[in-house]
Amino acid sequence: MRKTVLKKLILVALLSMVVPATGFAADTIKVGVAGPHTGDLAPYGIPTKEAAEMVAAQVNAAGGVLGMQVEVMPMDDQCKPEIATNAATKLVSQGVDVVIGHVCSGATKAALGIYKEANIIAVSPSATNPPLTQSGDYPNFYRTIAPDDDQGKLAAEFATNKLGAKKIAILHDKGDYGKGFADFSKHFVEAGGKAEVVLFEGVTPGAMDYSAVIQKVRREGADAVIFGGYHPEASKLIGQMNKKRMKIPFIGPDGVKGDGFLEIAGKDAEGVYATGPMDVSSLPVNQKAKADYIEKYGKEPGTFFDQGYAAMQVILKAIEASGGTEYAGLEKALKGNFVDTAVGRIKFDAKGDAEGVGFSVFQVQDGKFVELK
Repeated sequence: MRKTVLKKLILVALLSMVVPATGFAADTIKVGVAGPHTGDLAPYGIPTKEAAEMVAAQVNAAGGVLGMQVEVMPMDDQCKPEIATNAATKLVSQGVDVVIGHVCSGATKAALGIYKEANIIAVSPSATNPPLTQSGDYPNFYRTIAPDDDQGKLAAEFATNKLGAKKIAILHDKGDYGKGFADFSKHFVEAGGKAEVVLFEGVTPGAMDYSAVIQKVRREGADAVIFGGYHPEASKLIGQMNKKRMKIPFIGPDGVKGDGFLEIAGKDAEGVYATGPMDVSSLPVNQKAKADYIEKYGKEPGTFFDQGYAAMQVILKAIEASGGTEYAGLEKALKGNFVDTAVGRIKFDAKGDAEGVGFSVFQVQDGKFVELK
């Protein structure tokens, strides 16, 4: 009897040593979801976390992927690069197979090298800084949103062609995302030849008073402002501009287009423009995703929900198509056939940018962002 038990114990020990090396031991697919889940920028990260959890629940209820259940592992980075580095390290140490995120470009850049070294693919719903794909430094990175050069071009052309602006002040928050958008906006304003950039200046995130830069905007005679950054700074800028009775168009990027801006800016938000992902609410896949969300949470989903939902859809579809979570197989699957997602029918190009997505201009009308046709 004792010999039989001993043999069983030895066999179990041997199997525990051998099975992990084969890559078939896991009974779950671990999906890290990294982004701001607390702090000022949480409205941009929580919708993606909720989207990933919803997709995982639906897939699991249908039997999982390749017979395995999908486990969502949220990780908060507050959109701060220094925290994102630690977040990425934790996710790798916890054995994630893939990552949805990060959300902010600076945080994404800080984390990607860690995932690259670990042969982990990351799909972001919102990191729009062009070099993340175009530099070639991060072949493990994909995104379900168009890059900032597209967004900057749209903002520049809207300001000059639609609004007729001749003197444009371009402000930014000095970050990878905000300054990147501002740089491209400046390039396309100047390339268009219809307007001049009379001021290009960074502001300090978190500052309470932007009166000095607002005074510069007034002194330069700007007839429009393009801002690169997120809603906390945009809310303060537009509020202080209105107090000084500077009624000129204010155009922000998708970091402004969201409920966070509407809530903080209040009545000052009215009339503000922002570029953002095209309205895809007419798509059946999108309609179902939002209906499911409303049924679960009793409210409309927030910013980047669509892109987060799509990111989860494409990565799980790639795992299914490739037969596992191996890097080479996932890479081939992600760049293979188009997949129907919450943002439309997409696949990824050689650099990791999604084919089939784009931006529109929105305006706050009666307290809501409305797509301008």
